[in-house]
Amino acid sequence: MTASPDRTPLSRLLSNLQPNGNAWETEIPEDWLQGRAIYGGLSAALCLSAVTSAAENLAPLRSAQVAFVGPAGPGVRIEPRILRQGKSMAFVAADMTSDDNPAVRATFGFGSARESALAHADIAAPEVAAAHEGQLFFEDSEGRNTGPNFARHFDSARAAGAAPMSGARKPEFCVWMRHRDEAMRDSPIGLVALADALPPAAMACMQAPAPVSSITWQFDLLTDRPVTEEGWWLCRSYAERIADGYSAQHMTIWNSRREPVLVGRQSVAVFA
Repeated sequence: MTASPDRTPLSRLLSNLQPNGNAWETEIPEDWLQGRAIYGGLSAALCLSAVTSAAENLAPLRSAQVAFVGPAGPGVRIEPRILRQGKSMAFVAADMTSDDNPAVRATFGFGSARESALAHADIAAPEVAAAHEGQLFFEDSEGRNTGPNFARHFDSARAAGAAPMSGARKPEFCVWMRHRDEAMRDSPIGLVALADALPPAAMACMQAPAPVSSITWQFDLLTDRPVTEEGWWLCRSYAERIADGYSAQHMTIWNSRREPVLVGRQSVAVFA
């Protein structure tokens, strides 16, 4: 990827994360902000990057629980802490602060593959058009960004579902996504940053902009080597319930071969 002067590749942003005592610190450039803060996927990716830099001999990432306690950015400090490291599993926590205020608390579970007599999968991908056939999701027909500021770091194509703020009856987004930074396309950290890049599914039902804010995010990686072709991931978010100013949504990601690689749940505050 050739970075434009006003765009910082994620791989460069992560390389700017520097140790300071027991913590890791960096300043988030404006092109990765949404408003004055960074979005949840980037917060989780930064925490994961700090954890993998601080802890040695970690197995592949299997699961994560993330609480978005307060706004983060542009300056962030992340303190990783090993909770337990056994033969096959390790649990590592990361606390992110911004201006000395709590911003994110994350717990990551890393696990080695084990032999097992059990195998089952029931997460079929929807029948949708290929990435090159879909309409642009974060851009208009002239290539101008219509999403949040950080969306300029992703290519996107609507595969099914609604568009944001389209007044849809069904709160669902189904979008092909990939990093424009090619170095992050087959990276677990890159996948985490991309997995929360879509707007909350509740925004499909809106008819005008309104604030939304992620509260918690839990996800499981279904393979120890998430890979895809040409960087494209099929991302689906569906809100099962929206009421009382909150939304509960389910999230799934498949690779280009329609194999499931990530499942998650998210709680979202909706101010509409």
